Amino acid sequence: MMQHDETAERLQHLYAESFGGKASGRYRIPEKLLKDMMGRKRLYPEDRIALTRALFERGFVLIDMDSFFVVMSANSFVNYRRVGKEALEI
Repeated sequence: MMQHDETAERLQHLYAESFGGKASGRYRIPEKLLKDMMGRKRLYPEDRIALTRALFERGFVLIDMDSFFVVMSANSFVNYRRVGKEALEI
């Protein structure tokens, strides 16, 4: 049974591997496959939080999309435009 840190490490390595027609980068992984990796029948909220934290410590973001998860580099969000106070004024 893989623990959260071990799973996060494996997910991190997948980011750099070539598959799905791309050399590396963001990817999605089915919840079932993630459960299989961790040797679990269910992922509890605590598991999701621990895995999210372990990946974030490695510079990655885990996005829960209900039936699958997305793994992206945290750096992907650095250049997003920022909402300022002016944008919120009506």
